Order: sequence, then structure tokens, then C-alpha cells
Amino acid sequence: MEPKQTDATNTPAAPDPSVRSPGPGAGPVADLAELAGAGVLDGADVARSRERARQRRLLVAALVLTPIAAWLGIRDLAWHRGGLSLPHLTPNELHYLPAAVLLALLGALVAVSLLGAGRSPHVLYRPGELDVRFEDVKGAGPVVDEVRRTLNLFLAHRTFAQGMGGTPRRGILFEGPPGTGKTYLAKALAAEAQVPFLFVSSSAFQSMYYGATNRKIRSYFRALRRHARREGGAIGFIEEIDAIGAARAHNGIGPREGIAGVVNELLIQLQSFEVPTLWARVRGLAIDFANQWLPRSHQLRKRPVQPANILVIGATNRASDLDPALLRPGRFDRSIYFDLPTRAGRREIIDYYLEKKAHQAELDDPARRDALAGMTQGYSPVRIEHLLDEALVWALRRGATELSWSDITTAKMANEIGLAHETVYTEAERRMIATHEAGHATVAWLVGRGRSLDVLSIVKRRDALGLLAHSDAEERFTRTKSEMRALIQIAMGGMAAEELFFGESSSGVGGDLASATATACQMVGSLGMGSSLIADNSPGLTGSTDPAARVLEHEKGREEVERLLARCKEEASTMLREHRCVVEALRDALLERNELVGSEISAVIGSAAGTVLADQDPQRAALDLVARVSSRARSSDGHPS
Repeated sequence: MEPKQTDATNTPAAPDPSVRSPGPGAGPVADLAELAGAGVLDGADVARSRERARQRRLLVAALVLTPIAAWLGIRDLAWHRGGLSLPHLTPNELHYLPAAVLLALLGALVAVSLLGAGRSPHVLYRPGELDVRFEDVKGAGPVVDEVRRTLNLFLAHRTFAQGMGGTPRRGILFEGPPGTGKTYLAKALAAEAQVPFLFVSSSAFQSMYYGATNRKIRSYFRALRRHARREGGAIGFIEEIDAIGAARAHNGIGPREGIAGVVNELLIQLQSFEVPTLWARVRGLAIDFANQWLPRSHQLRKRPVQPANILVIGATNRASDLDPALLRPGRFDRSIYFDLPTRAGRREIIDYYLEKKAHQAELDDPARRDALAGMTQGYSPVRIEHLLDEALVWALRRGATELSWSDITTAKMANEIGLAHETVYTEAERRMIATHEAGHATVAWLVGRGRSLDVLSIVKRRDALGLLAHSDAEERFTRTKSEMRALIQIAMGGMAAEELFFGESSSGVGGDLASATATACQMVGSLGMGSSLIADNSPGLTGSTDPAARVLEHEKGREEVERLLARCKEEASTMLREHRCVVEALRDALLERNELVGSEISAVIGSAAGTVLADQDPQRAALDLVARVSSRARSSDGHPS
């Protein structure tokens, strides 16, 4: 048999992702061409279903109102009857009217309380009530793209099922830390879909009455099905779903009392989208009754039940607590993790919010915004917005109508560390605190490759008498051994400066030693940066749950941590002795101004270091110092650095 020839001129062209889907009259192929795209489908199956439902409602209204209008017209024209009027009551009947009204009110209260016990506690948002769109969600590009594609499957559910044989997603789980935009993106999804959005908090389902929680869950999904069949689709959002979807068994022991029944009801309702409507059930009963009298060859056939087009979104920050049955395909088909934004994402969020808030021209400088993105590492989008709102409050307090860079740094320190206290130090104590913080800053400037010095202060906040705030100049997720050692050296800089200038250290070094010890224990016990490659945090090891305690409880680990701390302290002391003028310059600037921010720190260091490091890179000089100190340490104790 000869192979079949294919005409190249009839080969369909690749779909153009920029082409919008046609209107309601378009065929399934047009929608399939865009299902994989990043744009939101327009005129898909949901729009067609909504239009058909609207036409059915108009037809039903016409069928119901036409006979009534005809009857009233005939009644008025043929019999000349008067209009409707209230019934006439005699004086004796009026005497009992208050009692009848009171009994009616009591009956209504009892009925409402009974009916409300099983009523769905959701809040319904119509498309016009949501002013959030996908373009308003910043700093989460991959997540938004995935949600947009899920929305397209929801909008073209019938096309996807009939044209490709696929099953649209029925449920997706939003998981991630608080404030990362789970609820915000769900509202944007509903607004883009132009369908009803039924928001509910899991705690609203809970009731003190036995079985009422299950009835509320059933009512919620019944409302979802009703709105979905009326509008072509509906989106349900369950906030903190772990409150009603926690694992039924705990540590292999179960079921847990009071939880199993609620989870079972939730599991059942997540697969209830094919439950027929009341009219479909009545029609089915009528067909069953008629089929009893008809021969098998002439029996009536029932219409297949069309599942309601529903997308259920569950949000939680404790996905590990959910029952495993919830996460299987057919219930929550897809889990989307909302991570904290990266540096680029934070910059995008900062640009978005600064456009809405009054700010000085200095904050339009890209370098300032990049620095703010670096300072806010670990911030969620909500936390970034809150920081800018707090900065506006500080601007208002100083009598300004626009926020400035200093307002942002003040708000950041107030949120993270605490409010500034008007503490009056003694002159000797103030000088020691300034020297201590200057020592931190000098070592950080020397060994902190890729780090920026943000704030240097001797203002008391909460338990901190002073502080050095420094951050990565670029987004970092890992650290090398030398970078971990640099963090210990920076922590030891305060103690080394006190001993260098005063001959002894104060009690203010306690927090620095705790931080340095924790970092050293992590290097020795968990990261393989010591003499052993065994990780103390391995699942099979027993003992204390504190990583530092596991390292320090063994004599060998304690000695290794002690040697590492002593060596880093010696290296910090050597750096400060060779750059004493930088420490003194920073100390004097702190004594004069109490606080230095960003470029002010760099200016003081630059003017002081110009005489000793005019032709030498400070980081290279620091590395040379560390190498010399490490060489002396190896010759004295015989252990590698």
C-alpha cells in the first residue's frame, strides 16, 4: 500500500498566542488554541453558559408573568373590578392584633434561629465588587502565570473536556507563609473570571451544635452549585482550610474526635459537583413513574447530569496539617506555593506601592529603591506595604506630607527592633557603646564582601543599646565557609573594639557572643565546615532538638567551636588594630549624631580610610590579615583553620 500523500498547503498553522478568542459563537478549536497561552480567554464556555442561563430566566419570567398580566387585564376590562385593598378589621379584631403580631415575631425568631444554624456563612462578591486584577499582583510572576492558566481551564471547561478529553481542575490549594497574597490573588482570579466569588473563613463553619458544622458545609457547596449553574461558573474560596481539613489521624492514632466527621463531609462535598438540581430530580421521578407503564423498547431516557462548573480554592499556611485525602487528584488537583518575594519581586512591589503613596524625589532614584529591596529581604508583600504606611505615619509626625528615606529606615527599625527610647547614658557608657558599634561596622566593612551597611546607631531600642544593620547587596540563598566566618568576625568586632580601646569588655557583648556561637555551631554541626562531615540535624540522630545544644554537649564539638570563635575574635582584633582610625572616625560620628544611615556610614569610612587604604581594596586587605592570623593559629595549635 502506498503511503498517503499530505498536501502541505492544507497543514494548519500554529496558533497565534496574541489572538483573542472569538465571541460566544466560536467553535471549540478557537478556544483550544489559547488554552496554553498566558492571556485570559474571552467569550469562552462560561460566557456562553451565562448567556444561555440569562435567556432561560427571561423565558421563565415571560411564561409566568404573561398569564398573570392577561388575567389582570381581562379582570379590569371585563368585570370592571377595583384595585386591591387591605382587609377591613372590626374593633374586636383590632383588640387582638398586638398579640398576633407578637406571636408572629416570636415564631419568626425561632424559625430564623433554626434555619440559620445550617445556613452557609459565606460572603458573596459579584464581579463588579472586586477591583483587583492580575496586573495588581506584583512580585509573584510564575504563580500568577500558573493561576491564569488554571483560570483558562475553568473558563473553557467544556471545550477542554469535549475537545481534548481532559478533566478540568476542580480544586487548587494555595499554600505559603502569611501575607504572601493568597487571598489577594484569589480575588483577582474571580474578578478576571467575571463569576460569583464565595468567600468563607473556616472558623465560620464551626458551631457549638452537633452536626451544624456539617450542615453549613453542605449549604456552602449547595450555594456554589446554584450560582455556578446560574452564572456559568462560580469560585469558592475557603480561608485557613486547615481549621476544618486537619488530618483525621494524629501520629498514626485516629480518628480524632470532632474532626473526622467534618473532614468526611468536606471530602464528600468536594466531589458533589454532579449533584442534580431539584428540577432535574423531579423530572427524573416523573420519568421513572412513566417508565413503569411503558415497555422497555419505548421507555423514556433521562438526560445525563451536567456537573456544575466550580473551582474551589483552599488557602493555608500549614499544608502539612491537612488530611492526605484532601490532596489527592479529584479534590485539590494542584498545590501552588506562595513563597516570599525575591529581590526583583520586592523591587516590583516597592515600585507599585510607591506610585500610590506620596514620597520625596529621592525615592525615585533606582539606587534607593534597589537598596530598599535589599533591606527588606524576608518581607512579604503585605509587610512591605505596611512598612511604607508606617513610614507615612513617621512623615506625618515630623510635619511632612511626603515620606522620605529616613522615614522608611525609622519605620523599619521601629517595627523590627522597637521604638527609640530617650535614654540618657553616662558619658563613659555612651563612649563605650559608640566604640562597640564602630567596631562592628569596621569589621563588616572589611570582611563583608557583597554586604551593604544600612544603619549604625547608639539609640536604645527595646533591649538593644545600639545596632549595626547590614544586608546582602545582592540576593543570596547560600553562604560559603569564608562568608560564615565573616559573620562571626563581625559579631566579634564589638568585643574586640572594647578591649582595644578600654582594655576590657562589658556586658553588652552577650548578644554578640550568642549569635557568634549559634553560627559556629551551625558550621561545625550541620554544614560540614568543621572537622566532621556528620550533620547533627540528621533524622536518625537523637538528643536535644536545639542544633547548638547537640554540638556543645560533646567535648570534641565544644572544643572545635571554642577554637573557631577564638580565631575569629583574634582576626577581628587584628583588623581593628590596623584600621584604628576608621573605628575612631565612626565612634566620633556616632557621639555627634547618634545615628548614621546608608551613605553617611560610607562617607565617614571613606574619609577616614583614605589615608591608609588609598591604593588598596579594603576587602583584599582584610583577606591578607585573616591569612596572616590563620597562619599563626595553625602554627600554635596544629589545627587547620
